[in-house]
Amino acid sequence: MSMPTSTEQRALSQAELELVQQTHYPEICELPASALADAARRLREFRDKARGRARQQRRELRGKTAARGTSPARDDSGQTRKGEILSGALKRVNRERRRLEQAEARADQSAVARRALELKRATRARQHPSAGRTAGRGMRPIPNPDLGADADPREIGRVTAADKAEAHENG
Repeated sequence: MSMPTSTEQRALSQAELELVQQTHYPEICELPASALADAARRLREFRDKARGRARQQRRELRGKTAARGTSPARDDSGQTRKGEILSGALKRVNRERRRLEQAEARADQSAVARRALELKRATRARQHPSAGRTAGRGMRPIPNPDLGADADPREIGRVTAADKAEAHENG
């Protein structure tokens, strides 16, 4: 949930306030990725510190632990609010980092798609295979390598039949 800047100014220390103010809309868009990463790290540290302090104050309120200061905490609302503000700022930073990563990925993907289209268009040109043998200056006879002895096919058939008859008689 967003909070008014006056609430942020009341709840945060000066260092925390400067960091949170960088995460609001116009300023966050101007930050480079390295600054966003650093801001996220620092915001996590501040948020975790506020959460821990709020947890400690709740324990003091219930009587589970001794007071850390001179007097026990009366409530934990200040530290809880500080944690909420810092969590909201961290969400904004993470959202901006994700947006930058997606924009970079889209640029990378469009480059890949352009390269694929170039390759597709390059191979689209028709490449006809060789037509092989054509009439050209007239057909030339091709010798048949499968021809064996020059024998009359009727003679080959007669010999085969005679061999079968002889095998049948002896068999």
